[in-house]
Amino acid sequence: MNLQQRNNVHVMGEGRATLIFSHGFGCDQAMWRLLTPHYADRFNVVLYDLVGAGNSAIEAYDRDKYATLNGYAHDLTELIHEFATGPVIIVGHSVSAMIGVLADRQTPGLIAAHVMIGPSPCYVDSGDYIGGFSEEDVHSLLDTLDSNYLGWSSTMAPVIMGAPGQPALGEELTNSFCRTDPEIAKQFARVTFLSDNRRDVDGLTTPTLILQSTDDMIAPVAVGEYLRAALPNSTLSLVDNVGHCPHLSAPAACSDSMDDFLRPWATVRGE
Repeated sequence: MNLQQRNNVHVMGEGRATLIFSHGFGCDQAMWRLLTPHYADRFNVVLYDLVGAGNSAIEAYDRDKYATLNGYAHDLTELIHEFATGPVIIVGHSVSAMIGVLADRQTPGLIAAHVMIGPSPCYVDSGDYIGGFSEEDVHSLLDTLDSNYLGWSSTMAPVIMGAPGQPALGEELTNSFCRTDPEIAKQFARVTFLSDNRRDVDGLTTPTLILQSTDDMIAPVAVGEYLRAALPNSTLSLVDNVGHCPHLSAPAACSDSMDDFLRPWATVRGE
């Protein structure tokens, strides 16, 4: 099976550098539709689905390989080698921000920059670290997901999306969750919410833009501030938004921040 089929890869645009958009838990590449048209005239844009999500090849899912985020990071590295040209910037939402970090650690120098949207290196509170959830909260969430995945999705997706006044976005995320194979979703949820990537982000010098919603139940502002301190070459940009998916509910604010950060790698119109 080739990589295009495995990850349902789509390539568009043109430019000196490549933006690779990597989606979060329960989502697929369609979640980037409001951002990618903005960049196709200045960048080579690569969209893909994590294995087990969207229209990826379900038969490629291996429970052992994807028992940690390193399996997804290995896939990302392969996609970079196959589809990217010039400097590579990873635009990762939620857990995919950490997948990008792991790919960076696996092959230093391969990634020129990161744009992290709603990232979190650890969801569980620990000592002075505020991840947003107690350990009991996380295990309760996972137990509920195990016992009734579709019910959990219908209840939680609109809350995760937030976006008051935009109910269609909550419905969209619910439908996306419900399209995901429940067994794969359950494992990916455990891998996501029980991972601790604080050591991986600590001291990573790759230029990084951290985009954090001002009100996000999954990744609170304290997490963005932690990442800003841990990543020595990073910028924290707060998006005035309720919810975990500002690329859908506040795309203009996201692109404004991204434009400033991405300017050194963008192809100037008319070149």
